[in-house]
Amino acid sequence: MHGILFIKTSSLGDVVHHMPAVTDARRHDPDARLTWVVEEAFAPLARLHPAVDDVIPVSTRRWRSQLLQPATWREISAFKARLREVKADKVIDTQGLMRSALIARAAIGERHGYDAASIKEPLASWFYDIKHTVARDQHAVARNRALTALSLGYAPDAAIDYGLIKPPKDSGAPYAVLLHGTSRAAKEWREVDWIGTGKWLRAQGIDVVLPWGNDAERLRSERLKAAIPGSRILDRQPLDVTAKVIANASLVVGVDTGLLHLAAAYGVPLIAVFLATDPGLTGPVGSGPITVVGGKGVYPSFERVIEAAEKLRA
Repeated sequence: MHGILFIKTSSLGDVVHHMPAVTDARRHDPDARLTWVVEEAFAPLARLHPAVDDVIPVSTRRWRSQLLQPATWREISAFKARLREVKADKVIDTQGLMRSALIARAAIGERHGYDAASIKEPLASWFYDIKHTVARDQHAVARNRALTALSLGYAPDAAIDYGLIKPPKDSGAPYAVLLHGTSRAAKEWREVDWIGTGKWLRAQGIDVVLPWGNDAERLRSERLKAAIPGSRILDRQPLDVTAKVIANASLVVGVDTGLLHLAAAYGVPLIAVFLATDPGLTGPVGSGPITVVGGKGVYPSFERVIEAAEKLRA
């Protein structure tokens, strides 16, 4: 059996953006064994894709902070040994960073990646056997699909298919997930706007769920819960469990964060609040109803989000 090894390690949104490329590859080659190298925190998410035969977790983020520990080097050695066991025909690095290119170099197989003009870190292209030109002004999903298609020799379809299967829905009241946590302060929405949105949702008979991923987000969730009567904080849990909660939501409202793209992948109605990044390059794309408010340097009020929610409900 021939194999394809994908390298897309992080972050959460990038991992989700790579899923349509995996779907494309499976349709092009139904008999190939597909393996995915991904950061350990996102491994449960990669395993949700039914086309993925094997997931190899990597721990570069943790290793960087523990390089002086012997256990780290034992882990690195074990990871390289497992990587070499794959013996893929094609190794495709859609991450395009030095750390992912070094992983590609350690793998066995014909190594494919972006050329120096198409990649975020041009030095990384030195580590590929075959380099492809992919326009940098495309959305991340389109770039991943294009590189994969060029590497495997086919033309991708127009439709975007993340390949995810929506889990069975538990009985209960409809609920909205408010994704208030994000990686940069510049992308955060004011708490007063989250509160205004949450109160409106509760007035419509929709429960409000507040996920969190770190201590700062947990504290914000607690403040929002105190201000939005009847809202609840989601326990911190593995990504595949959180994915089920998001997949079965009636609505997702979120800033530019990885879980927002997971909602788009499941086709959940969503409203994306963009403040400091370009939604044309990294905004949510999918088959479900999607509304983007704001934009780079444009601040939308919660009234704008309520207006968008009313249109989605109609």
